[in-house]
Amino acid sequence: MPLMDTDAATGAVDDGDQYWHGLRLRWWGLALGLAGGVADIVGLSLAGVTFAVNGWDARPLLAVYFGVSFAVLGFLVCYLVESRRRDRRTAALLQAQTATVAAWRARVAQSDKLAALGQLAATIAHEVRNPLAVMRSAAQTLGDTLPAADGGARQASAFIIAEIDRLASVVSSILAYARPLQLAPRAVAVDDLFDRALLLARDDLAARRVDVERADCSALPPVHADPDLVTQLLLGLLANAADAMIAGGRLRLTASSARGAVHLHVADSGPGVAPELRERIFEPFFTTRSRGTGLGLAVARQIVEAHGGRIEVGDSEGGGARFTVTLPAAAAELAA
Repeated sequence: MPLMDTDAATGAVDDGDQYWHGLRLRWWGLALGLAGGVADIVGLSLAGVTFAVNGWDARPLLAVYFGVSFAVLGFLVCYLVESRRRDRRTAALLQAQTATVAAWRARVAQSDKLAALGQLAATIAHEVRNPLAVMRSAAQTLGDTLPAADGGARQASAFIIAEIDRLASVVSSILAYARPLQLAPRAVAVDDLFDRALLLARDDLAARRVDVERADCSALPPVHADPDLVTQLLLGLLANAADAMIAGGRLRLTASSARGAVHLHVADSGPGVAPELRERIFEPFFTTRSRGTGLGLAVARQIVEAHGGRIEVGDSEGGGARFTVTLPAAAAELAA
């Protein structure tokens, strides 16, 4: 509501300025028309043209006539120009308001979808998680009791456990996306966020033979964010980058700051993201992989937008993808 009130007040001020500007323009048109009419008579007189009616000098009368005519013409022309300008401003304002209403409708529709998805996720968590846990325990016990010589049965048991873990991961992903975020923001250093994410992802990155290059970000301002959620976000980006680099590769973590915001960059040496997919990859349930829920980047965008930031993907230097997360920088009193 405060934002709407502020915008309304700003709009009223702008309308007032535009009104006085249009009024000044019309008066300038009137004045210039009057001056132009008088100047025409004066110029013709200087050129030797005489104006007389029955021997009486008609130049003053003609000066008034032409001056008033040109003044009215100048006033009307400027009024027409201002009217067209006002119509364009009104059309632009209506278009902006229509876009704003459409955006709010999309947000409301998204909120309704999330509410329905939340109810569905809660039901899935209640009805599926417990049976999955029981089945996994049974499969684990069965696999442990099988003889070592029965390789086929042990392989089948391992396959059952892996698929159960995958289904549990799907349920967890749906819950993570549908559950309302509870932010506890504070000033946190960029180096701390990178260190924490790399510590948690270290074993997975090492197993995939991924070389990690991390920039020193001690000179950057801290971000005002929930460290747990941002760490979760970075872990997801690191996992995506590792999945994109099939036979190992290089992963770079860098950061920059500008105009009260801090930009976190996660770049990889994988195949990159096609330009036509760079918006769609953040949509729920959209994925380019044969296995996956398509919720990882949707959750990432949800976390970033909850902080008032944004997430984008582009090209990395030397090929690959680079994800950029923009978060608000912490104020001086928060960082102290």
